[in-house]
Amino acid sequence: MGEHRYELTVEWTGDEGTGTGSYRGYRRTHEVHAPGRPTLPGSSDPAFRGEADRWNPEQLLLASLSQCHMLWYLHLCSVNGVVVTGYTDTPQATMVEDETGGHFTEAVLRPHITVADAGMTERALALHADANKACFIAASVNFPVRHEPVIVTPGQG
Repeated sequence: MGEHRYELTVEWTGDEGTGTGSYRGYRRTHEVHAPGRPTLPGSSDPAFRGEADRWNPEQLLLASLSQCHMLWYLHLCSVNGVVVTGYTDTPQATMVEDETGGHFTEAVLRPHITVADAGMTERALALHADANKACFIAASVNFPVRHEPVIVTPGQG
């Protein structure tokens, strides 16, 4: 079906003058660059000596899962007669640390979706399973990605 390549630059910006001479002697800050896009400030999670005001890899993985699902879901709704007028997701993921480092055990997407008409609700719910199958990111991770969607119509919360 085709091959797609993605390229960017990740640049470490945390040298405090002594490089990685000691575990506490450097910052985990970095920047992600791609042509034509804003720079993304990154760091490790604060639990791993990172900066709380920067994006960490764990958040970005969760954001990627949420974005991919949303984009596929909106596409599937558009070609299946479901008119979505609002979509907000508040996903959560769980990562555990162990003797080898750590790994994610699951992600839960919690999209809150507004559809134009109550008659679209059943189909709108069903399309989440199809979106999950189509999502490139979800197909690439080795942990379950669950969905707890809420579908409302205009005027409902």
